[in-house]
Amino acid sequence: MRVLIACEYSGRVRDAFIALGHDAISCDLLPTEQPGPHIQGDVLAMLIEPWDLVIAHPPCTRLCNSGVRWLAERNLWDDMREGADFFMACLNANAPMVAVENPVMHKYAREIVGRKADFTVQPWQFGDPAKKRTCFWTRGLPPLAPTSDMTADQSSADCHNASPGPDRWKQRSRTYQGIADAMAAQWGGVSRQLDAAQ
Repeated sequence: MRVLIACEYSGRVRDAFIALGHDAISCDLLPTEQPGPHIQGDVLAMLIEPWDLVIAHPPCTRLCNSGVRWLAERNLWDDMREGADFFMACLNANAPMVAVENPVMHKYAREIVGRKADFTVQPWQFGDPAKKRTCFWTRGLPPLAPTSDMTADQSSADCHNASPGPDRWKQRSRTYQGIADAMAAQWGGVSRQLDAAQ
């Protein structure tokens, strides 16, 4: 399967798909942290190319509920609309299967996107002892099924409690390995399941 991981510099999701034999590539404005197929640059042109599956992690700074107060206080409405338009470009990527990941979205962004997330997950549901609610808007894909019997009580919110610093945003934006592995294992076989059902 040809897979594009949009807005990923860590290589975690890309490498999880490659490990299962898929033709996966990541694209981000930043260089990749792990050697592998990666294009450094604007992903918009790649979103119109044909893919089997696109998984996107667009910037959430102006879309997430946690930052909604700054929209009016700093007059960031145009930035928010630009962010929502990019989110929609990812969701409308040229692929039969698409997943776009973001935190909980505020109501202004949801009005542009037009719908709530299809499902949410927590890292602890996939074996990482962390709390970070992650939302997915999808097309042609089932929700991810938890792979761990870990509970919320066995996890912590270290991601949200991290000390301020220049790289804090990078630490918080990386996909947890358990979720990356679940995407590859569960969504990597969806096209084969659909073919078998036809």
